[in-house]
Amino acid sequence: MNPNETPPLEQASAVPYRFRDGRPEFCLITSIKRGKWGFPKGIIDPGETAEQTAIKEAEEEAGLHGRLVGEPIGQYHYFKWGTTLRVTAYLMEVHDVDDDWEEAELRQRVWRGAEEARAAITRAELRRLLDAALERIRSIEG
Repeated sequence: MNPNETPPLEQASAVPYRFRDGRPEFCLITSIKRGKWGFPKGIIDPGETAEQTAIKEAEEEAGLHGRLVGEPIGQYHYFKWGTTLRVTAYLMEVHDVDDDWEEAELRQRVWRGAEEARAAITRAELRRLLDAALERIRSIEG
């Protein structure tokens, strides 16, 4: 890193899934400004871990409750607010879904099977996270 560069701003993301009819499906939410489909994510606040942030953002942005499954499934970088952000993503097994949640009026939320989710996601790095999530789910389920 160039000495004049600031370190990336750290974010955490949850890649939420549940099983329906024996198959995994994934929760996608829209971004507030552009309406693009993705996964819940947010800045890691001081005193919080990446894991705590991933769980918190899933609850605030999508009304999801559950547990993280294992180590991170991936990382990606993007540029926003004049700086680089580094996102660490975790697979999240969803146990409960709120009908009403904090950002319900700001975002849409849908559940999609893997192929439908892949088709809805436009960013390559999010598709890679989806692939990593499927791989992790298959290794757990045997």
